[in-house]
Amino acid sequence: MRWKRVVTEVGVHAEGEVGRVITGGVLPPPGRTMFERMTYLRDHDDSLRKFLLFEPRGAVTHSLNLVTPPCSPEADFGLIIMESRFYVPMSGSNTICAVTAVLETGMFPMREPVTTLVMDTPGGLVRVSATCHDGRCERVKFRNVASFVLHRDRSVEVAGLGSVTVDVAYGGMLYAIVDARKLGFSIVPNEARDLVSLGEQIKAAAAEQLPAVHPENPEIHTVNQTLFAGPVSSTTGGKTARNAVIVSPGRIDRSPCGTGTSARLALLHARGEIAEGETLDHVSIIGSHFLGVVEETTRAGNLPAVINSISGRGFVSSITQHGLDPEDPFPEGYSVPDTWFA
Repeated sequence: MRWKRVVTEVGVHAEGEVGRVITGGVLPPPGRTMFERMTYLRDHDDSLRKFLLFEPRGAVTHSLNLVTPPCSPEADFGLIIMESRFYVPMSGSNTICAVTAVLETGMFPMREPVTTLVMDTPGGLVRVSATCHDGRCERVKFRNVASFVLHRDRSVEVAGLGSVTVDVAYGGMLYAIVDARKLGFSIVPNEARDLVSLGEQIKAAAAEQLPAVHPENPEIHTVNQTLFAGPVSSTTGGKTARNAVIVSPGRIDRSPCGTGTSARLALLHARGEIAEGETLDHVSIIGSHFLGVVEETTRAGNLPAVINSISGRGFVSSITQHGLDPEDPFPEGYSVPDTWFA
């Protein structure tokens, strides 16, 4: 082959959400922290994200994970997460994909029955315990970064819809959380296109009308996802609810969304609707499950916050080499608004 660029990646999905993990061909970007490394790629070298996530090598439904040496001496490895349009401080589904990939490919030694790792992310340190058996990573559980509520029961004006009640919470990303049932949704697959369209409108309105800044890192700001929250019901093991997270430029997270689950747990705890130690079985639009637990209370700056654990399963689906022919007219790929919507 005469490729001038070659990247190897492992394809993984976490309860349906695709998070591809780079395992070769890319050097760590410069930066003293993982947040600095992330912003370097975002602001100075976005070619990697475009090369692998744009067509013809990628798709709007994929995310990308770059595993690097850590910046923190406490951590085992670093992780930079790239979604369709954004670099994000933290992602639960991508954490599950990355841990599954590094253990099942032997990048880090697998210890049975539980492998523990510390991951250095732009959002902070994330402690992971992976249940392992017979060479398989069966379930990944992680203690997320601090999650908290910034706005409760606020009205935003959405063009063509009117006033919508929104909560804004952080679980590794900033979410506008809305009541799905009040907006006429049951969170089932045949509603997907309408959920996406309305979710992007709500996100844009919330981002404009409700200032949202992380109290400890002002570079994390602005609502960038909408979470449609289904009704919560009690089960023998705790609580359960459906949800759908809308990822820009316009698609539904196929998993129950780890940072979205964490943001919702922060909101439920603030409302007194879930207790510390109680499990939330969060269900996606395709019927897959993440289990979330409020492990402890803490503070983020001057705000009350919670530390949540989230767990789910990852499944390796491919090992791929991507290359760039020197005569390829699309060295950074392309996106077309029939599926990318922007």
